Amino acid sequence: MTPIDRRPTAIVVGAGIAGLAMARALAVKGHRVTVLERSARAVGASVRNFGMVWPVGQPSGALHRRALRSRDIWLETCREAGIWHDPVGSLHLAYREEELAVLEDFMEASGRDRGYRLLSPAEVDGRSAAFQPRGLLAGLYSRDEIIVDPPSAIRTLPRYLTEKWGVEFRWQTPVLEVDTGVAITADGTCLADRIFVCSGPDLEVLFPWVFAEPPVTRCKLQMMRLPVQPDGWRMGPALCGGLSLTHYGSFAEAGPSADRLRAIMRERYPQHVAWGIHVMAAQHASGEIVVGDSHEYGHTHDPFDNWTVNRLILDYLAGFARFPREEVTHSWNGLYVKRTDGGTEVVLSPRSGVTVVNALGGNGMTLSFGLAEEVADSL
Repeated sequence: MTPIDRRPTAIVVGAGIAGLAMARALAVKGHRVTVLERSARAVGASVRNFGMVWPVGQPSGALHRRALRSRDIWLETCREAGIWHDPVGSLHLAYREEELAVLEDFMEASGRDRGYRLLSPAEVDGRSAAFQPRGLLAGLYSRDEIIVDPPSAIRTLPRYLTEKWGVEFRWQTPVLEVDTGVAITADGTCLADRIFVCSGPDLEVLFPWVFAEPPVTRCKLQMMRLPVQPDGWRMGPALCGGLSLTHYGSFAEAGPSADRLRAIMRERYPQHVAWGIHVMAAQHASGEIVVGDSHEYGHTHDPFDNWTVNRLILDYLAGFARFPREEVTHSWNGLYVKRTDGGTEVVLSPRSGVTVVNALGGNGMTLSFGLAEEVADSL
């Protein structure tokens, strides 16, 4: 006689990084997990980003701890699943005194506690093959950041979750309605003790009132890819310029110098600020380099890339990075859900036994694994 499986059951809606992280956390906790995904594979924001696991950008405290926990899970999972990853770290480069002041004040506030180092131009030269040496004052180095290739990683994770944790995936299964204990799909009804909605598009269909009023909106980002670099050339750590010091919450810990830099950037780069541009570059396993990005907020967006935005990104990139091959081979955009009130995610229960986990903004790769464990622990 086949033994009865008495594990609690869970349905996860969405196979992007938030859904995959939630499926893993629930399976680790002993749930029998089924993931329902509307497409034949994940094709949304989770495969349209840098692939940066980015603790350096998170403010000190709970979010930074969550990012470090996510990093640990990424490292373990990548090793076990055979996912390419590069724990290459990051460099934030300063070319103006105002940018240097932010790095110095950030180091005093929390950077040293995190184990970061403020490098001289000569020390930056020893770590990066891609930085622009002209005018460089210093670089903030963190060893914590990891680069993964999003399409490859998101494609491999379901197989790993099935093989290690027994997670079942049902592809091309749109969810039409969710209520306590039941998910109604185009193919029939699925029952479970708990249901977790982790997909942006499904959230809008299933619980439209979440989108009907603030504090939730959409963000459109634009990114580009540069070609495979010659002769196996590798850039080293992911690179960021001064605009990134005004984008990430961690650098607000620099205090008044961060406020001054934001004011200066608004005056010096009004178009970049208007389009929410801050510029980063990271290299994937193939040798291609991904650069971006912009942040355009609103519920409805032009579906096409704006080449004015791309040109602004590339012009700013040239001020702090250089590559053997710099022609653009691909350009794309992605959409994700974001809170507008400063919150970092939406975790709510619109029905008994139903939990929405969404709106991680641009931090899905960095925070999802840690957040999912917190949600699973709270059950």
